[in-house]
Amino acid sequence: MIPVVREVGRRRGRYTLREPESGHVWGVCDAVDGLFGEPRRGIYELFGWVPDGAEALGWIGSRVWLVPDDEALGPWLLQDGESHGRLSGTDSLVLTGLDDYEGPPEAYRGPVRVHDGRGRLGSCREFVRIVPSGRAPRPLVLRGLAPGAELLAALAKGTRRALDLEQAALEIYDDQGEPLVERLLWARVSAWRPSAPGTDLIDLELDGELVTPVPEHARAVWERWLAGPPDTPGEWAGLGTRDRDVWLDLVRGRPGQRVRRDRPAGHAYVLDGRHITDEPGLYLALGEAVNGPGGYFGGCPAALDDCLGGAFGYTAPATLLWRDAATAREHLSRTLTADGEPYDEFAGVLKVLAEGGMRVTLA
Repeated sequence: MIPVVREVGRRRGRYTLREPESGHVWGVCDAVDGLFGEPRRGIYELFGWVPDGAEALGWIGSRVWLVPDDEALGPWLLQDGESHGRLSGTDSLVLTGLDDYEGPPEAYRGPVRVHDGRGRLGSCREFVRIVPSGRAPRPLVLRGLAPGAELLAALAKGTRRALDLEQAALEIYDDQGEPLVERLLWARVSAWRPSAPGTDLIDLELDGELVTPVPEHARAVWERWLAGPPDTPGEWAGLGTRDRDVWLDLVRGRPGQRVRRDRPAGHAYVLDGRHITDEPGLYLALGEAVNGPGGYFGGCPAALDDCLGGAFGYTAPATLLWRDAATAREHLSRTLTADGEPYDEFAGVLKVLAEGGMRVTLA
């Protein structure tokens, strides 16, 4: 099959850099350096760490919550949390993760309790956020870029203001020419030079300070999707929770995830529940039950409720036969809220489905 790809003039490529509001194309290319890397992670030292059970080591969860003892303050989130173990000769534990946009409560340094949404990991008497080292981030380089007219004009001016493209969308297409994902970034040109593939092409370098790379651990899942969307259900089933989260992010982020036409009311859906051992598995299985392999039907209770309202392949009322429901009940009935309170996620999802007109039969 000859892939269908985007183009500027006669130039085609896998990547398109576009201005989101006007839609004009800055340029297209076939290769990007710096798409994968290690995002800047928040670093926390937890003094007087007391584990709740086994010591937390290595990757500890997609969502790790730190809950202050001060009830007037809310918890904050570390995404993709990792524990680096105790500092030698101390009672301190080092945690890293991608900081939630809110971050820790202002000026709070007191005791916190830590959990991963499934169980309590431990507590400490005090914490401090460590400023990461000043290592310069890698730039994002669009190689062999065919520049659009607007980009050529900006490069010709060469002023600081002209080279600040502000917010841009990097559209990424798979091997079949179908849109895979769109990543928003702040694009500031730091350098450009003629590209080896042709005199009319350039290598465009964007300031790495403003670009968050895709985590290196996600590369294998991305490469699977770059080959084309899945055509059989359950291709994600053999992945661990961390990679399932990556898979779900790609499902959730695909352009055009809304279907053009909802199925009529009364449709009967079947959910394969054999592999629902974690939260991303739950939503991947629901997405496939409603919209087939690689299908989307929510990634959290609020998004599921939105999908049940229409425009995502579903019209109420309908029925859902949930096979092997005992697996999800076993793994999702004893979870924790952000505040660390007990919560039955399995029952919560059944409630959202029922309120959205989906009559569920557990088998």
